[in-house]
Amino acid sequence: MNGLSSDSSLHKKALILVWIGEVWNAFEATVALWAALLASSVALWAFGFDSLIELFAGAVMIWRFRKGERSDKDSESERKALKLIGVTFFVLSVFIVFQSIATLLGFFGPPKESIVGILITVSSAGLMTILFFYKSRIAKEIGSRALRAEAYQSLVCDLQDLIVLFGLALNGLFSWWWADPVMALVLVPFLLREGLEAFKEE
Repeated sequence: MNGLSSDSSLHKKALILVWIGEVWNAFEATVALWAALLASSVALWAFGFDSLIELFAGAVMIWRFRKGERSDKDSESERKALKLIGVTFFVLSVFIVFQSIATLLGFFGPPKESIVGILITVSSAGLMTILFFYKSRIAKEIGSRALRAEAYQSLVCDLQDLIVLFGLALNGLFSWWWADPVMALVLVPFLLREGLEAFKEE
């Protein structure tokens, strides 16, 4: 009985953590996409769209925990959700490559500096690190592959934040506008890896 109670408590904690991530990602996506529009920043576009993907992944986890299913590895709905998440990463990668190359070739205006973009990426890096450690610990205790994968996504988000921040900082400090699309291109291998991992899990 105590084991069941403890397991239920951990599921509730996991659900709270996912909800915190959902609220933040909704805010983050709104600010990042708004800043990307103002600054014509490819890196911020990528950052904002990635936040939307994380929002979707979190929604899958909320549905999962609300269903009360303890094991998800053989679930048809879970496999479909993971596959859909993988597809969105591939679509995002294609968008970044097209937008970055077009910007570097001069088809779009050079990205402007964005203080708002820098602030949102720094804030995201801090929160995502905290969520990763708590989610991964709970995922290990309840044996949830899906929560573990979602926690890892938070960790990868940290790495993406640092790359985006580097490009924004170079543009802001030295007016190296090309650093923005170049740093966005650096994100592509990580996004493709996340997409492939989703299909592997599936």
